Amino acid sequence: MRTGKEYLNSLDDGREIYIEGKRVENVVTHQAFSGVTQSVANLYDKYIEQKDEMTFTSPDSGESVPVSHMVPRSKEELIHRRKGLSISADNTFGHLGRSPDHVASFIAGFASDPDFFAESDPKFGENITRFHKKIREENSYLSYVIIPPQIDRTKTAQELADSHLAAGIYKERDDGLVIRGAQMLGTASTIADYIFLTCMTPLKPGDEAYAVSLVVPVNAKGVKLYPRRCYAMGQPSVFDYPLSTRFDETDSLVIFNDVFVPWEDVFVYRDIKKVREQFFRTPAHILGNNQAQIRLVTKSKFLLGLAKKLTETNGIDKLPPVMGQLGELASLVSIVEGMLLASEATAITNPKGVVIPNPRFLYGVMGLQAELYPRMINIIRELAGGGPLQVPSSVFELQNEETAADMNHYIRSANGTSAKDKIKLFKVIWELTGSEFAGRHQQYEMFYAGAPFVARNYSFMNYGFEEALELVDQCLEGFDVSS
Repeated sequence: MRTGKEYLNSLDDGREIYIEGKRVENVVTHQAFSGVTQSVANLYDKYIEQKDEMTFTSPDSGESVPVSHMVPRSKEELIHRRKGLSISADNTFGHLGRSPDHVASFIAGFASDPDFFAESDPKFGENITRFHKKIREENSYLSYVIIPPQIDRTKTAQELADSHLAAGIYKERDDGLVIRGAQMLGTASTIADYIFLTCMTPLKPGDEAYAVSLVVPVNAKGVKLYPRRCYAMGQPSVFDYPLSTRFDETDSLVIFNDVFVPWEDVFVYRDIKKVREQFFRTPAHILGNNQAQIRLVTKSKFLLGLAKKLTETNGIDKLPPVMGQLGELASLVSIVEGMLLASEATAITNPKGVVIPNPRFLYGVMGLQAELYPRMINIIRELAGGGPLQVPSSVFELQNEETAADMNHYIRSANGTSAKDKIKLFKVIWELTGSEFAGRHQQYEMFYAGAPFVARNYSFMNYGFEEALELVDQCLEGFDVSS
């Protein structure tokens, strides 16, 4: 099993990342990434500490490997996978959306059906099988970039002024492809081992150069990453910004400046239909989004816990209006968790023998995600009131003898919580309701599956309206003009 230390050491590989116009010399020590890389390292160590719950036995090596690489063949394995992924999500309170578990789940889905990729060429089926085994045994960390840059959404990549603005094939060689262009959103790409490049947006005839599915090491020659402003930078302490300093995974514009990709790392090649179908004819989209919903359950429970602790600290938890708000928040969290468990309880076995969560319930809650998460945050905002704005500017007010006495005297709680602990609580609440980190997470959850209508379309396509229509037909057939 890969240790946290081994993960941190692996990041010193010459990857090309630029922040504020300067190249990042050391990812692990740079202020933008030191906290989040340590959080990921802790996660790698957690796999080892709790291997009975978080790993399964590799069918090839016989060694323990994380459950994110599992291809479930029974409901028991699906449950084991969920429990392991839940522990992983708990380790970051659900705030690492692109943890090592995420893209690994998609690759496991791909690898469960190599015949799909082999339809174009047998070597592509062999490639996905080999790559899955590689990252499973090495416990590699993958990010993905699956959306072209926002330039002109009325046009596909081939119609733009420069046909190599979006990442696609620039040249073909006997030994592989040369990729040129850019792609977004490389969430966690700065701290991953590989980048999975494909296109999730619709393509049309003439876009074949962008219809690829392949992997590239983050440190490959020609790969350049431009992260957005990293919220850990410039913060005075973890005490003052307890989430952003530890869990800001960053999002990046990823540029492929004539990057060579050998054929063995290519899964789909110049096939518009297959690029789209890879997610849905295989269980990749279902397994990947099952992991995402497991993470969202943890994140939602964390919000509920914050709200309850907040109201207890302020002595308002027994007020009927507040109990009503806590009840609403609990209902929202129960919807997320209940739909996850429902998808598992009614799991189905696909034609390849893979046991997958029931898409009806998986996509049902995804269709509401853009509404549920902002509503949860808004309830916490209402409950917190001006509390987060009352806390001192930094931890130094608690360390300076001249100011610490005032903090301890005036910042009090109904339940006896100390000034320090009350400030800590409100610092976390601010991180989730008012900071840049909060804004990014709301945007992330709202557009996790694409535009909200896209997520609702997944629910539309997977619900199965037959039962509902049958009830209506039964009703209509029960009376007539002569009734």
